Amino acid sequence: MKGDAIMTSNVQRIERPAALPPRHRDAHKGAMGRVLVVAGSGGMIGAPALAAMAALRGGAGLVTMALPECIQLTGAALCPCATSAALPCGPDGVLTVEAAAEVMSLADASDVLAVGPGMGVGLAARMVVQAVLSQNKPVVLDADGLNNLAAIEDWPGQRKCPLILTPHPGEMARLISRTVGDIQADREAAAIAATRRWLDRLGSQTQMQKTPPLVLVLKGAGTVVTDGRRLYLNDTGNPGMASGGTGDVLTGVIAALMAQGLKPFDAAALGARVHGAAGDAAAERVGEVSLIATDVLEDLPKGFRRQR
Repeated sequence: MKGDAIMTSNVQRIERPAALPPRHRDAHKGAMGRVLVVAGSGGMIGAPALAAMAALRGGAGLVTMALPECIQLTGAALCPCATSAALPCGPDGVLTVEAAAEVMSLADASDVLAVGPGMGVGLAARMVVQAVLSQNKPVVLDADGLNNLAAIEDWPGQRKCPLILTPHPGEMARLISRTVGDIQADREAAAIAATRRWLDRLGSQTQMQKTPPLVLVLKGAGTVVTDGRRLYLNDTGNPGMASGGTGDVLTGVIAALMAQGLKPFDAAALGARVHGAAGDAAAERVGEVSLIATDVLEDLPKGFRRQR
């Protein structure tokens, strides 16, 4: 890790994320961005609904959930403000290999893709991840999206899209074949080093300029956001957010911010800050022990207001 630690000395440290510009008075839903949430499986119906609701609370004008067919109606009921589309799946509620083509068709009408929460791990899910990497719309990859990514050989070489990865330390360990202990020992260094390796910074400057942005959001106490050149350390949030589903909310918020025009690094940094601030507002209301993901979702408006 010593070599990795040296890398932290030559990054630009960002103290506060860029703000979301005010909306024009004649704004309409089509101008606020279209987010496609590709997520869910037979046993994971809540994850896509949380991500979709967070995208809506994050300001996206239109959100569509692409769900396994067997859970589409239930998912739609959980998130009535979003539309939904059915993806081919087996009787176990897991996607089949035909799903990748359906996702690519839906991506054509979207501005940003949020992929992975509750999706499951396997050949079909891996094909979906490979498909979204190969197109040019921005992608937020989370949860099982990351677990499938870890099984794709040379995924950085296949990537054509602006990409934000949002791993917790366990997912990060799978992505870089390190232990959680290694990562937690120096989170900044681990995040910067991994991002730079994925970007292949030994390539020519011309190639670097043509490479779509890649941003890593290493979640946890003091979430680390980096694109290999810049570093933002988030100081909002609390231990009560260590609860299932809060990461799905973050995924939706970041996707919504990109859909409204923020660049990937700015969207990731502001998303982490707003998400944590919403968690702090929720903790003030219900306490850290009782805090759950829907509390964070409910207090996203407060999280945004606290950034003004």
